[in-house]
Amino acid sequence: MLLNQFTLPAPDSNARKFVIGWLLLGVGALLVAGLFTILVVLARTPYFQEIIPWVDFFRTALVVHVDLTVLVWFLAFTGVLWSYTSSRRCQACGWGALGLCYLGTLIIIVSPFTGESYPLMNNYVPVLQNPVFFCGLITFGIGFLLLVIRSCLTTFDNDNRTSGESSLRFGLFVAVVASLFALAALVLSWFGIDEGFEGLAFYDRLFWGSGHIIQFSHTQLMLVAWLWLATVSGAPLRISPRVTLFLFILGLQPVLAAPVIYIAFDVSSGDHLFWFIQLMKYGGAIAAVPIGLAVTLAALEKWRPATGFEIERNALLFSILLFGVGGIIGFMIEGSTVTVPAHYHGSIVGITLAFMGLTYHLLPQLGFARVEGRAARWQPGIYGSGQLMHIIGLAWSGGYNVARKSTEVERGLEQTMGLGLMGLGGAVSIVGGIMFLVLVYLSLTRRGAN
Repeated sequence: MLLNQFTLPAPDSNARKFVIGWLLLGVGALLVAGLFTILVVLARTPYFQEIIPWVDFFRTALVVHVDLTVLVWFLAFTGVLWSYTSSRRCQACGWGALGLCYLGTLIIIVSPFTGESYPLMNNYVPVLQNPVFFCGLITFGIGFLLLVIRSCLTTFDNDNRTSGESSLRFGLFVAVVASLFALAALVLSWFGIDEGFEGLAFYDRLFWGSGHIIQFSHTQLMLVAWLWLATVSGAPLRISPRVTLFLFILGLQPVLAAPVIYIAFDVSSGDHLFWFIQLMKYGGAIAAVPIGLAVTLAALEKWRPATGFEIERNALLFSILLFGVGGIIGFMIEGSTVTVPAHYHGSIVGITLAFMGLTYHLLPQLGFARVEGRAARWQPGIYGSGQLMHIIGLAWSGGYNVARKSTEVERGLEQTMGLGLMGLGGAVSIVGGIMFLVLVYLSLTRRGAN
């Protein structure tokens, strides 16, 4: 049976500049987010917390950490992939998008130090009720809008050929469409929220629809990464490009159904919230399950990766594992317990590991040194195993009704064991995250052979 190759050629010199720019933004956001993790710890440390003039600096630092790791990192890597295949059209729009996202990220980073922030841990994009923070968030959002507009015109080059390359390009384009729907949903939510909603309730509803829709974009990009990583690591994919293209189309269908929710239900209603949950619960796996199975079977058929691509294979396997476990946990959710963050942490980390693996593979394509060595081969496993322990601990605790977003926990043996496993896993994953940043930094400071 014919085996299919799902790869993209190295970008030309023009596209390479954009790719490097977005990659540096994403990695830089992860680095600064790590520094905010230290501030999160210090904010609960005696003596240090006494010199901080802001109330609840712990939650303030946590908000910025989450936004950098989930919002900026994910959307910056989206820019990496869309720019990788972009043409030379709309370059001014491309540089404008990159510049505004850099500026917005910088403003978000400095915003906690400009005065009292009044943090809100709402879903998807937690916020600081601080004018400087909102200025940064809006600036970043405009930059991402420009990126989406440019990518609509430059990402998918329909050359009328059915090939693995064309399928990947189409998968990237599907993610562009999903992102466009997410931005439209954000605008509709803004104008649709009833008067009287404020604070946590307001921002939950503001980001609810767009937050759910953008997850479909991230998932499509993860599937592109899975197919790409499987191919370069020597896994004999037997799924055809035509079938893959069809699955990408299927994966977009829940996004196309999102406007129905806006038409049928008021943004402020419980039904609006409920049906977006159902859309994600039952629609998120439409493309992920068959493509994930095809990639997993390919990896099992050729368990030993191609020489020199062990890192990509390890990242691929742990990405599939974490995303799959997160999806399964999603069907176990009952009420507002820590099972909820167990579900989305699994999904988010699955996507992150795919992006990490693709980062390792793309660095030599961009002219930087190849990431090699034992530490690099171990990094996906350390990060992935730590996160697996983390989400299992959360799911375990959720089974004993440990409430979400609450510090008041009944300290029975079962709850203590679950939270202990969560904490240990978190510590291990931090080590894995630091290893990734160090390895990428070392690559960026050395030129490659090509």
